[in-house]
Amino acid sequence: MELREDLTPFEAVNYFFHKAAAIDELSDAAVAVLTGTYRELRVQVPVRRDDGSLAVHVGYRVQHNGARGPYKGGVRFHPSADIEEVRALASLMTWKTALVDVPFGGAKGGVQVDPSALSTTELERLSRRYFGQIAHIIGPNRDIPAPDMNTNAQVMSWFMDEYGRRSGHTTQIVTGKPLALGGSEGREAATGRGVVQVMDKAVATLQMGAPRDLTVAIQGFGNVGSWAARLAEEKGYRVVAVSDVWGAISHTEGLDVGALLGHVAESGSVVDFAGSEPMEPGDLLTADVDILVPAAIGEVITHHNVADVRASLIVEAANNPVTPVADAELTSRGVTIVPDILANAGGVTVSYYEWVQNNQELSWDEADVNARLERKLGRAFDTCWSFYQAEDAAVSMREAAFALAVKRVVEAASLRGYL
Repeated sequence: MELREDLTPFEAVNYFFHKAAAIDELSDAAVAVLTGTYRELRVQVPVRRDDGSLAVHVGYRVQHNGARGPYKGGVRFHPSADIEEVRALASLMTWKTALVDVPFGGAKGGVQVDPSALSTTELERLSRRYFGQIAHIIGPNRDIPAPDMNTNAQVMSWFMDEYGRRSGHTTQIVTGKPLALGGSEGREAATGRGVVQVMDKAVATLQMGAPRDLTVAIQGFGNVGSWAARLAEEKGYRVVAVSDVWGAISHTEGLDVGALLGHVAESGSVVDFAGSEPMEPGDLLTADVDILVPAAIGEVITHHNVADVRASLIVEAANNPVTPVADAELTSRGVTIVPDILANAGGVTVSYYEWVQNNQELSWDEADVNARLERKLGRAFDTCWSFYQAEDAAVSMREAAFALAVKRVVEAASLRGYL
């Protein structure tokens, strides 16, 4: 597949899939199956506004591959949640679950809407209508949604209730629920915690030094970015720059993340945090730091800014934050990239643990969940690193991760008889 900067999100994911297919020496039939999606559902989501008007939105649920288990993937409410983005994210989930070895396939959902423009009652109507429109392809052993961008535990509660109206009380129909409805301890922090756990492994493996001597910049201060910042500081890293949709701030000696969280809770943004310096949001990606954590949206490191990226380690907390062209340049410069399908897999891993607990009608304490997560991600990192080393750096960490994931999916599909 040709390397171009104008690849769509799904084409960008498939670019790395094709590299993995070559490494794994896949058949043409396997490539044909895995570069497509199993099912794509487009639905109309009409919502009655509080003023009596009717707003009509478009929603999607894409199921990419289910060879290794039920489809699994979040639902995002965002204006850019078009079919190409949802396809890409569904595909990434297939490879992510395979890489960390949880028995799920890959799916994703989205509604093209700006949820900040909705009241709470309008958001509930939107959530229930969307879930009702896709309910016929959803099930606790078929497809299990979870939170994603601009959705949360409350939205999952509405999803769960809507499913329960049709099929009876079913806690395991969604993950990322509130604890009162069968959610798991540790789920809220899981993605950010996994980012820091994998970052720790990379720092130790690369012999970068003690955390207190390393600086970190985090793009995005939502659930994932804020938890990553909090946990990185607890580990001793100096978080020197963060950003959100309203702006970016820095402090060369390290931000007080605890105080920053309080400021964000009060003001709604990282902007104007006492003692910090304002910076252009785009400059955060090219800041002079040891570790860069893109934790916001996709395709933020491109051919336009890749030459200015100075971090020696990039940990992809967001999905698809580095375009294939930028990835190739960074790799050629010796920058280590811990890919999204490994770095942000903490969320789906603890979602799996939540699903297991719901199925068994029991609960684990947070320390148990966090320890299980660290072991699971640690094994996945070690497996990727061993593959990378065995190839004598002829492949990148991303290519190693994709090759391992693709091999596992192909093995399952072949055993089931459709490859």
